[in-house]
Order: sequence, then structure tokens, then C-alpha cells
Amino acid sequence: MSIPIAVLIWLMIFPMMLKVDFKSVRNVGKRPKGLFITCVTNWLIKPFSMFGIAWLFFFVVFKSLIPTELADQYFAGAVLLGAAPCTAMVFVWSYLTKGDAAYTLVLVAVNDLIILVAFVPIVGFLLGIGGIAIPWSTLILSVILFVVIPLSAGIITRTIVIKRRGVDYFNNIFVNKFNNLTTIGLFLTLIILFSFQGETILSNPLHILLIAIPLILQTVLIFFVAYGWAKAWKLPHNVPAPAGMIGASNFFELSVAVAISLFGLQSGAALATVVGVLVEVPVMLRLVKIANNTQKYFKTRGG
Repeated sequence: MSIPIAVLIWLMIFPMMLKVDFKSVRNVGKRPKGLFITCVTNWLIKPFSMFGIAWLFFFVVFKSLIPTELADQYFAGAVLLGAAPCTAMVFVWSYLTKGDAAYTLVLVAVNDLIILVAFVPIVGFLLGIGGIAIPWSTLILSVILFVVIPLSAGIITRTIVIKRRGVDYFNNIFVNKFNNLTTIGLFLTLIILFSFQGETILSNPLHILLIAIPLILQTVLIFFVAYGWAKAWKLPHNVPAPAGMIGASNFFELSVAVAISLFGLQSGAALATVVGVLVEVPVMLRLVKIANNTQKYFKTRGG
């Protein structure tokens, strides 16, 4: 991966990692049902449902529309997205659905801890049975570069700033200074990726739509799995909303970084992860609206 791309991805990830409070994990027992739903949905359902949906569409439904080599690449990109549940944007989705802020913190912290140990073996396993050989050393290095290092930097920075200036300053002033970095990093990364993908997009404009279809279906499916499960367990709405959102949304920064590291800037895998970025926000906003409109069917407190 080129150094400029790596720097831009770090610019996207680091501000998000600042918001992760691992001290919140000590409150893990306060919402055990919601946390159980999230962990099972994110790590035992989502990666495998994405594998199944992507395989069905890229190798069966769209078989006559996508060359086999490109289908393999798109499939790989989709698997990378499915194995990386959201770590940062869930704060936004939780806020928009009036989710329990403390519970959301726990969700994100636990999710990040699981990513450290589960992402590599799940991706390696799924791509392996999908017939796509990958260098495990590159996969492991990608996680170190784009999860371990920015997460460690976020923890160290958070600890130092809170110790010197207090938690209120950190949450209300310091973190806000980095808000634009994520947007700038994402914008520049997309420009670079699309410039490298220009020939592929111009040659196969229909492929953008074909990639988007399974990704959208996966997003909606995972949201309703967690959201419906929480409804069945009669949890208050401020728990099911963020529980559904964290699984439906993706840690697309990690997916993009790993796709580029494994397959290159001009690969179909990188393009698939970028399409994931583009479709996520409008789909998630629609799911936010659904969550808000169905709040009356949930308990409002307790649970």
C-alpha cells in the first residue's frame, strides 16, 4: 500500500479510536442481553451471511454479467466488509435513534476487542473456502497497522489528555478538534481510489449497481436480525436501535485498507469496499428512520 493512502486511512481511523473508552467494559454486565445479541449478530451471523449473499449474487445471479476474475474480487471485498462491523459511525446512528449512550460505548469497546482477535481468522477462513488465496502475513500486518496502532494511539492520547485536562475537556473540546480529519481523509481517499478505478468503472458502469445490491441486502438483513431479536426479548428501544446499527454498519476504513493491502488499489476488491462506503450512509439513514418510526412498539425503559 502507498504511504499517502495509509496516512489518509489513519486520518479516518484515529479520531474514531479516540472515542473508544475501554473503561466502559466494566459496565458490560448492565445490558447483557443487548450485548449478547450484538456479539452473536456481528461475529457469528454477519460474516457468514455476507459470504452467502455475496456468493449467491456474484457467482450465480450475476454470473453472466460479471467476468469470473472480477466476481472473485468483488466477492473478496464484500467478505471484508462483512467481517468488519462498525466501530465509530454507530455513535452517530445511536444518537439519531436516541440510543443509550453508555450502552453504545460498551458495544464499541467490546467490538474493537473482538476485532483484534477475530477479524483475521474469519477473513482468512471465508476467503479460503471461497477459493481466494491470500497472504496471511499481509492480512495480519494490515490489522496491526490499521487497528492495533491507531487504537493504541487513541488509548494513549485519551489517557494523557484526560489526566491533564479532565474528561469534560476531552469529550467536549479535544475530540471535536479531529472531526474534520475523518471527513477530509475519507474524501481524499475516495478521490484517489476512484481515479485508480476510473477505467474499471467506465468499462463496467453497471458493476457499481451489481455490487451495491448484495451489500444493501446484507445491511438491511443484519439490522432486522438484531433489531427483531431485541424486540423478541422485550428490550427497551434505546438498546435495540444501537444494537442493530453496529452490525448493519461497517468498519469500512479497515475494509478499504485491507482490500488495498491484499489486492491493490486498482482491484475489484477495493472497488467493492468503496461501493460499500457510498451505499452505507443513505441506507443507514433509512434504517434510522425505521427505528425511530417503530419506537412505539418497544419498551421505553427498564430491561
